[in-house]
Amino acid sequence: MKGVSEISGLRSIKSMHSSSKRSIPRVQSSAYLDLYMLRKEKDRLEKEIYILDKRKNETQKILDDVNKGMEKLQKAETGRKESVANDPCLKLAGAADAGKEWKTMSLKY
Repeated sequence: MKGVSEISGLRSIKSMHSSSKRSIPRVQSSAYLDLYMLRKEKDRLEKEIYILDKRKNETQKILDDVNKGMEKLQKAETGRKESVANDPCLKLAGAADAGKEWKTMSLKY
């Protein structure tokens, strides 16, 4: 089940306040209310940008750690393959194991 943040396009839906439509006509004194509402919206959006930047940085750090781990394991595997290829004893043992077949048996329940 998708969360609200995973539904594409849902975040871009304009709210009634952001579309500047009102059920009551504007009055001169509502400018203070509009300023207050716009300030709150600005603060909310700045906080959201901060949270997204922080989340992006944390995700990038984790991704870098995963990439380093993958490189380390690939180097170790490459070194292991080279040592097996250069050692005749290990080469023969590996060839003998490759030719063996698995023993199988049937089980009845």
